[in-house]
Amino acid sequence: MKTLQNDRDQKEVLDRLSNVRPDSQRRWGRMSAHQMICHLSDSFRVALGEKHVSSSSMLFKRTIYKWTALWVPFRWPHGVKTRPEVDQQQGGTRPVEFSSDVENLRILFERFCGWKHDFAAHAMFGQLSRTERMRHAYLHMDHHLSQFGG
Repeated sequence: MKTLQNDRDQKEVLDRLSNVRPDSQRRWGRMSAHQMICHLSDSFRVALGEKHVSSSSMLFKRTIYKWTALWVPFRWPHGVKTRPEVDQQQGGTRPVEFSSDVENLRILFERFCGWKHDFAAHAMFGQLSRTERMRHAYLHMDHHLSQFGG
């Protein structure tokens, strides 16, 4: 299973990221490609403890939903509502300049992949192990890169 713990999977994600352009058309959802870049950056900021996100966690989400999302091999559904703090139309980081925002995402990605400390709790799934967090981050990036054909 793919995870950001593997160098090969990290490279794959970064290669796909390099194919996203400011005018890349979305296949679903409301975000622009530029907003998606900032959304992914915000998700890394949350994991690294640099950005607060409100919790939507409950027992079902921390157990069955988490296990299904991380380990059952199917594509994530479209249209799952994100937390307002990482929604670029609400409290998320606003896009500024595409190339610098992509570079910021790359920097956050590298910091996340090399992080040696505990990650902050996930808004929906609660505290994740390193293995779970790295799997989730791969799947989250895969989901949004696929959204824009990357």
